[in-house]
Amino acid sequence: MLVVQKYGGSSVADPERIHRVARRVIECKEAGNDVVVVVSAMGDTTDDLIDLVKKITDKPSDREYDMLLSTGEQVSIALLAMAIHSYGHQVISLTGPQAGIKTNEVYNKAKITNIRPQRLQAELAKGQIVVVAGFQGINENDDITTLGRGGSDTTAVALAAALKADVCEIFTDVDGVYTTDPRMVPQAQKLDSISYDEMLELASLGALVLQPRAVEFAKHYNVLLHVRSSFNHNEGTIVKGVDQVEKERVVSGIAHDLNVAKIALFDVPDQPGIASKVFKVLADANVNVDMIVQSTMRNDSNDISFTCPHDDLKKAIEAMEEITKTIGAKGFSYDEEVAKVSIVGAGMVSNPGVAAKMFEALADEDVNIEMIATSEIKVSCIIKASQVKLAVLALHNKFELEKLGSSVKS
Repeated sequence: MLVVQKYGGSSVADPERIHRVARRVIECKEAGNDVVVVVSAMGDTTDDLIDLVKKITDKPSDREYDMLLSTGEQVSIALLAMAIHSYGHQVISLTGPQAGIKTNEVYNKAKITNIRPQRLQAELAKGQIVVVAGFQGINENDDITTLGRGGSDTTAVALAAALKADVCEIFTDVDGVYTTDPRMVPQAQKLDSISYDEMLELASLGALVLQPRAVEFAKHYNVLLHVRSSFNHNEGTIVKGVDQVEKERVVSGIAHDLNVAKIALFDVPDQPGIASKVFKVLADANVNVDMIVQSTMRNDSNDISFTCPHDDLKKAIEAMEEITKTIGAKGFSYDEEVAKVSIVGAGMVSNPGVAAKMFEALADEDVNIEMIATSEIKVSCIIKASQVKLAVLALHNKFELEKLGSSVKS
């Protein structure tokens, strides 16, 4: 078998943990597998590097920003390779560019456009364990780029797809995918399996176990994912096609996201093309817009509200200052003290009344809903950030998710 393993920053946070990961990798190799390991930066290294940037400048060059952040993973791969070698195994570490990972030219949030796996295949053919730096690649200008937060997950899944690996194991500090954050709701249950679509929604909505782009890659290339803990040998959660998992459960999980800001444009002229202008200026500023709500027209104008990540708020405000003048809107406001709570489940498609049940649970706890967005398998609400824990617990209880742990079968 060919196995791709990914270890996050908490799994390689110190020398002791790096040795633990080395032994885990060697176990997989000695079981007769070819092994490619993708590693994140150690512990809080990326955050520390970002703090250093802030002490130097408020407006760093995007290119140099990526040049700096990419160094964190290079430390990890070298140390892990040294640890594996110390146990007598053949191993080589490769940066993202050396591993053949090509990206577009968007710094800080680059997307993988191609992988040339020849170097990886050659090293595996020699019997080597290959350790690859996650989170990074190289663009057409031969500049290093980074893939955004959680990008090492995407690296691992993309490599698994390119190499046609039998499984991609995502090792983290939790045992798998839970019905909600177990730190917030102690009775949260680990799921034995979950569909790509459900996992994609949960990841997009704030569940931090997997990066959304990694799940998209896995779904597109049908990569079998196994989310498990690096601190024990328990079975984790298998992420696979919807036809391969239980369809009886209506709601599989509750997600919450505190990295949300809400912006409202007032008295926007009700004319064709106005919305296009508003969201084009946001797109040009690389602002990732999520939920959008347009109010009912009054006096030939309406209000437009949308959400974006906190990280993009400064750019969004600058864009709104520009566009309000251009389109003749009255003004805008923003609120950083909001959050998003969501229910997700493949069974929602064929079960009416799920949204009403969600709204009832929130109303029972006096949680006010500011915005609503739906898809076939999710309902999301914007609420006050201070009420997130209350809302998540209420929803988990309302849908009786504590019962899933014993009933879900892979």
